[in-house]
Amino acid sequence: MPDGLWTKCPECSSVIYRKELEEHSYTCPSCSHHFRIGSAKYVGLLFDEGTWQETDVAVRSADPLEFVDTRPYKARLKEAYSKSDLPDAVTTGIGMVNGMPIAFGCMNFGFIGGSMGSVVGEKFVRAGRRALQERMPFVFISASGGARMQEAALSLMQMAKTSALLSELSEAGLPYISILTDPTTGGVSASYAMLGDVIIAEPKALIGFAGPRVIEQTIRKKLPEGFQRSEFLLEKGFVDLVVSRRDLKRTLSTVLSHLMNTKL
Repeated sequence: MPDGLWTKCPECSSVIYRKELEEHSYTCPSCSHHFRIGSAKYVGLLFDEGTWQETDVAVRSADPLEFVDTRPYKARLKEAYSKSDLPDAVTTGIGMVNGMPIAFGCMNFGFIGGSMGSVVGEKFVRAGRRALQERMPFVFISASGGARMQEAALSLMQMAKTSALLSELSEAGLPYISILTDPTTGGVSASYAMLGDVIIAEPKALIGFAGPRVIEQTIRKKLPEGFQRSEFLLEKGFVDLVVSRRDLKRTLSTVLSHLMNTKL
C-alpha cells in the first residue's frame, strides 16, 4: 500500500483516509479536530475555481543584521525555502469568493513557525493597498508563533506598519476580516490579527500573546480550562465568531455581503 494514504487524528486517534480528510476540509470526521493547513489549501477551500491570482511572489527576506544564533539566519532561510517550497511565511493575492472580489493573505506556519518578519509586513501592506486601490474587502488568515527574532527590531516594526495600513482601510470604509487559526500568538496577535472589523476563529485554536505555560510560570497560578482557546475568547468577547472550516466560505461570503451591502 502506498505511503500517505491514511493519517491519524491527534485528538481522537481515529485513522482517516486522506481523501476523506480532504472532503471534510481537513477536519476529522469523528471529532471535528482542525488539522493545520497552509495557504494553498485555504485558497482551494475559499476561492471560486480559476479566480485566484497570487501576488508579490518575488519578495524575499534580507539579512541586514547578519544575524547568527546557533546558525546563520541565511542558512535558516535557505532551509525553509527548501522544506516548504514557499517564498516566506505569508502568501497574498486576489480572487473571488462566491463572485465577490477580495484581497487576501494567509500565513504559512510551516515557514519558520509562521514568524512575522519584514516580508510578512510588506506583503500584508501591499495586499491592503491593493484592496484600497480596487475598493474591495481585505481578508487575512493568521497562523503564527510571533515575531521573527532573527530580524529583531525590524520584525517588531511590522506591528506598527500593518496597523497603520488597517487604519487607512477603516477610513476608506473597507472591511478587514481577520481569521484566526491554530496557533495565533505573539506579535501577530498583538497587531493585525486582533484588529479585524470582524474576527473569526477556527474551533479550539490557540490564540494569545504569551503561551499558557509562560503565563502560568509568571503568575504562579493554574489557568482556567480552555484558556486562550477560541471558545473561551468568544465567551469573553475577544472574537466575534467561531466557525468550522467546513462553513468558512459560506460564513465569509455572508459577512462580506452585509458589510459591502451586496446581494449573495
